Amino acid sequence: MPDTTFTLSDLMTLLTEKAGLPPTSHTTDPDARFADIGLDSLAFLSMQTELQDRYGTEMPDDSPDHYTLGEIVERVDAAQRSAGMA
Repeated sequence: MPDTTFTLSDLMTLLTEKAGLPPTSHTTDPDARFADIGLDSLAFLSMQTELQDRYGTEMPDDSPDHYTLGEIVERVDAAQRSAGMA
């Protein structure tokens, strides 16, 4: 079975592609939040849409302050693992 792990690096790449996050703002801190890397709620909504389209993952709370980046990664990774087991 192929490796379907979604990582913080994957999230940073997605945010660069879809929300305009500059590569210089990438972080490896899973406890960081959107505001910590200079992104706002519009960027969060863009990420939500992309996660739904690419990975079938929903982020039920529309507030970027509700999630750490690590929690987003864990949610996507768990959804991918579930899909891979189906």
